[in-house]
Amino acid sequence: MIPIRLVVNGRSYGEEVEPRLLLSDFLRHTLGLTGTHIGCEHGVCGACTVRLDGVTVRSCLLLAVQADGREVETVEGLARDGELSPLQHAFTKHHALQCGFCTPGILIAATDFLGRNPRPTRGEVQALLAAHLCRCTGYGPIVDAIVSVSEGAAR
Repeated sequence: MIPIRLVVNGRSYGEEVEPRLLLSDFLRHTLGLTGTHIGCEHGVCGACTVRLDGVTVRSCLLLAVQADGREVETVEGLARDGELSPLQHAFTKHHALQCGFCTPGILIAATDFLGRNPRPTRGEVQALLAAHLCRCTGYGPIVDAIVSVSEGAAR
């Protein structure tokens, strides 16, 4: 077992983990943060996307020990004081989710994307979504939700 210390969604944790435990499994099974979904386990689908020190990463491709001393943000960290983020509101308003499996990873990636590019074109949003698999929505409502936030029309 290897001791690690990290901050997840603003809260400090100290745990002992197996050296080969994936970050996605650590978040889900050790910390109980089940919003990070496990899809393909190969980094292709994007369902496990989190932010590590402010950079989006696939948590199924990282070991928990690699997060030692670092900061992780999961979908549970997007809401503040029980209030959904503007992007989360926009997903609801635009019916940008159906089964919801891909939603947490897309929300994290889109939050990061909008922080770097607050006025993206529809084409730029579509390029972002090329890294995320969604079998339910056809992506149109997701693009609409993300664009609406960039236009300030999320609520």
